Amino acid sequence: MDAFFAGLRQLITISEEEAAQFAAFCAPQSFAKKAILNQQGEVCNEVFFITKGLLRVMLVDLNGVEHTTHFALEHQFISNYTSFLEQSPSFYTMQALEPLEVIVIPRAAVEWGYANLQEGQKLGRLIAEYYFTYLDHRIHNLYSKTPKERYDIMGDLFPNIHNRVPQHMIASYIGITPVHLSRLKRADLAKA
Repeated sequence: MDAFFAGLRQLITISEEEAAQFAAFCAPQSFAKKAILNQQGEVCNEVFFITKGLLRVMLVDLNGVEHTTHFALEHQFISNYTSFLEQSPSFYTMQALEPLEVIVIPRAAVEWGYANLQEGQKLGRLIAEYYFTYLDHRIHNLYSKTPKERYDIMGDLFPNIHNRVPQHMIASYIGITPVHLSRLKRADLAKA
């Protein structure tokens, strides 16, 4: 829980008493590699704070092709936010790519936090702002950056991701084929 409290304190001022009350609603949970935290089509009722490991957010299109849309690393909050907020079926699946340790923040904790934490509304706003700006940049980069630029940006957004994630998922994230990704990497090596 220490990493979780540190994550909260990076965003808001929270007393020891508030943190303990909030934590009473939350629970640590472990997931094996490849485990599904929330499935596309299911309603998501939790926010997760990652204490260890890596997950990906993906969707399966009408042709059955998986598309990686996001990764989440240690010390990040993650959820299928639209599903969580609207209580609607999720567009995405969240899958552990490594053994994963999280703090599960159920809907009751979020609602309690909004009502009872001195800066609960601020916490929700900051998490929403982070995710909105991430998605806004993601859309902008997909349409205005070259595949090479998107590859480089990915390394900045997700440190060491290239050593933690299979190449086909990286290619999917930046919107190219694995063959094109191999060409990009070979061109980079030739320049070095």
